[in-house]
Amino acid sequence: MPCPDCAVPLATHIWPVAGAVWLFRRWRRRGEAELDLLSKHVRALGVDVVLASHWSDGGRGAADLAEKVVELCQRPSQMTFVYPDDATLWEKASAIATKVYGATEVTADAKIRAQLRDLEARGYGHFPVCIAKTQYSFSTDPLLRGAPSLHSVNIREVRLAAGAEFVVLVCGDIMTMPGLPKVPSSELIDLVDGQVVGLF
Repeated sequence: MPCPDCAVPLATHIWPVAGAVWLFRRWRRRGEAELDLLSKHVRALGVDVVLASHWSDGGRGAADLAEKVVELCQRPSQMTFVYPDDATLWEKASAIATKVYGATEVTADAKIRAQLRDLEARGYGHFPVCIAKTQYSFSTDPLLRGAPSLHSVNIREVRLAAGAEFVVLVCGDIMTMPGLPKVPSSELIDLVDGQVVGLF
């Protein structure tokens, strides 16, 4: 996501916590100029940035991150939640949509609303909600990139994850599993002179 457009989504992810660190992975398709630009925007939000290479260097590449997390854990902090536990499932969805995704409203047909009321009647209303939607936008439209505002979040399906203890609200046209990138990493792997290349 190009900056400065990235600043809005980053700020939205950061606001609920008193202490945060932002991790950027070093990998060969991410250049230094991109890392410098992203780091600059995140630091402007008052958040520490750590560059890690654990993908290629294992635990050694994440040592700086581990040290920063330990430092943050030792600071006094107070977590702010998006919604209270006793909110209804609809109120939880609305809070996430408006406070995190920048939407004006949540919409759903009568069948979906009835399913949410039924889950509450069966004792699942205290569960947190998980919103399944496109990763390309804070809206439910993958073509509306970044962090648009003044959009609606439409719930098209409700799933109960009773064992995990949360309710999944499927929004927009999305395949929930598996979460795959546009270009699979396997396309970069090859065998050259008997050596595997392109793993990292």
